[in-house]
Amino acid sequence: MSRYKVKPITHPFNAVVEVPGSKSVTNRALLLAALSNEECTLNGVLFSDDSRHFITSLLSLGFKLQVNEVDHYVTVCGCDGDIPKKEATIDVGSAGTAARFLTSMLALSDGEYTINASEQMKRRPMLPLFEALESLGASFTYLEEKGHLPVKVVGAKANGKTPESEVSIDISESTQFLSALLMTAPMLSNGLRVLITSKKTSGSYINITMDMMRQFGCEVFHDGASYDVPAGEHYRSRTYQIEPDVSAACYFYAAAAITGGRALVKNVHSNVMQGDMKFLDVLKQLGCAVTEEREGICVTGPVNGEFSGIDVDMNDFSDQSMTLAAIAPFAKTATCIRNIEHIRLQESDRIASMVSELNNLGIDVKEGRDRIEIMPGKPTPGLVDTHDDHRMAMSFALIGLLIDGIEIDNYECCGKTFENYFHVLETACRQ
Repeated sequence: MSRYKVKPITHPFNAVVEVPGSKSVTNRALLLAALSNEECTLNGVLFSDDSRHFITSLLSLGFKLQVNEVDHYVTVCGCDGDIPKKEATIDVGSAGTAARFLTSMLALSDGEYTINASEQMKRRPMLPLFEALESLGASFTYLEEKGHLPVKVVGAKANGKTPESEVSIDISESTQFLSALLMTAPMLSNGLRVLITSKKTSGSYINITMDMMRQFGCEVFHDGASYDVPAGEHYRSRTYQIEPDVSAACYFYAAAAITGGRALVKNVHSNVMQGDMKFLDVLKQLGCAVTEEREGICVTGPVNGEFSGIDVDMNDFSDQSMTLAAIAPFAKTATCIRNIEHIRLQESDRIASMVSELNNLGIDVKEGRDRIEIMPGKPTPGLVDTHDDHRMAMSFALIGLLIDGIEIDNYECCGKTFENYFHVLETACRQ
């Protein structure tokens, strides 16, 4: 595996940065375009491991796509809820969005398919979605471990069944289960009502899903613990602009915070859909100034990068837990990140990963089932194990901006969402 030695910065971070398109928006847009009733061009597409697996899966299913990585666009010929090939094998890699969204699409179809995945994705939860889709008429054959990928799926229509118009699901392990059901609901002639059985009934990624469904011309209603997609809905959109990835932007905003510097990320504005915008409120609590300029949102760090720790519930923007954990040792007081138990079931057990790597760098950490508390302290030089988790690689690199001798092991795992992250970070530090 490759290693990357982070170069410390000797001055306050001061950069204008451009980040790639959002993975969450890109993969949703690919699905909605494929299910639409016309040709759709997606602009600003993220090209990464996850999105390429989504694209190659659609190609394997017979969809016609024009892919241009240089100009960051994909044109998709939608088939109005039909899947061109009735038998195929796809590989979703480590992409949770591709795994959940495409599984739902195939399960509501009139075909028979095999869904393969990476070893990492094989460990991630799928059972609540499988059970919900079975109740709608699909059938699954588990090729390895029950409740996990890989599987063979026979679509509800191929089984000769008329799916029910109501389904229940627990989304405590992943809101992607609900997003998958909602986005594929127009494939059902009678529409779909989804009843949520878990304590968690909504979230920022669900809001992205509903916003994008509406942008593609499909109505969805939410009332408490139920979601309704009416019968007769169809997706349509000739062009669609992918938002820049706010999750990626936050690493540069955090760099400004810990160095007392300034970061402007192009095309990130206050009207974007992504839940990680809430991290800007965290940065404000740390003493940062957040301003919206013509080019994008700008974060200016506190004087000399001095700030106190905070106690924060990050359930709804948990991808930034690792970003806050990485900068927390430099605070004057302890930092507590709460209500994030679900991130134990993501690319890695992210709570355990944060605890392990902070401990290895000499930082005192208290671990709870759904939380992590980080004590202030000066990290020691060392090697960061990314646990094959792209967000561990990108966030913990921030420590190396202030501490000489920080190396990131298997740093190329950031290719899942941001292939040239370390080049962009290096370039920004030289500005």
